[in-house]
Formats: sequence, C-alpha cells, structure tokens
Amino acid sequence: MSADPTRSPLRLLAEDAQDLQLISAALQDAVLKVGDIHWEPAARRLTLELNRFRWETQERTERVRAGLQIGCVLSVKARRIRRGAKDAVLELLALRFEPGEAPGGRVVFEFADGGDISAEVECLEAVLADVSHAWPAKRAPSHADDRTRRP
Repeated sequence: MSADPTRSPLRLLAEDAQDLQLISAALQDAVLKVGDIHWEPAARRLTLELNRFRWETQERTERVRAGLQIGCVLSVKARRIRRGAKDAVLELLALRFEPGEAPGGRVVFEFADGGDISAEVECLEAVLADVSHAWPAKRAPSHADDRTRRP
C-alpha cells in the first residue's frame, strides 16, 4: 500500500519566479509572529517560521508548522510591520519575485493589512519545508472580508 501524498510533509525548492508562485500558493494564509522572522546578514539568509494552511489536502482543515528560507540575500527591508512587537501576528497573502539585474531581484512578502517585507537577492533560492505533524485548523481561511485585501 502506498502512502497518501497529501499526508507527506511538503518540501519545495524555488529557483525562478514560476517556482516561487508554487511556494506562494502553499503559503497563502500562513500566519507567523514578527519574532519568527530571522535575518542573518553574515549568512545572507532570511528564515521565516510559519503555521501554514494545508491547501493540498482534500479536507483542507489542517495547519502545519513550516520553515521558509531565502538564500543569497543582500538586504532586507520591512514596511508597515512593527518589528519591535515580536508577538504581533502577520498573515501572509502572497510571495512574488521582481526581477532585477539577472539573476537577481527582490522577493516580496505581502501581508494582510498592507505590510510587506522585501528581500534583495543575488539570485532566487528559496526552500519551503514542513517541520511538524499537521493539527486541526481552528477555522478555514476566508477571503470574504476586506482586511485581507491590499489597499
């Protein structure tokens, strides 16, 4: 008997904008605390610890702890995010890659309520991996209200 692929931990690698769209879809509606964002300038690495909604399951009623790491990062800027409020919760809406001088560009994290993080990268190198067992979600994400739409 083969294992159910929707029960396997998700592991994705992005090396171009199209790959990043897949990671963005997997992370839509993920939540994290500001304190779960780690920028390591010497290692040129940005890491986020998130609770992501498991869109790939048929039941769509689970969350799982996941890590997203962006490599080859030259700089990071945040806008409309209270960096000192380590327990403040952010809801990730999408990721996108804005090409710059090839192969570099910017990875942009768009959050509900209009905040964003921009990581200038030498080249696109992103890894997403589930790091825990799934647990029941308290509620399914809803896009019916305006707070999840960017102004």
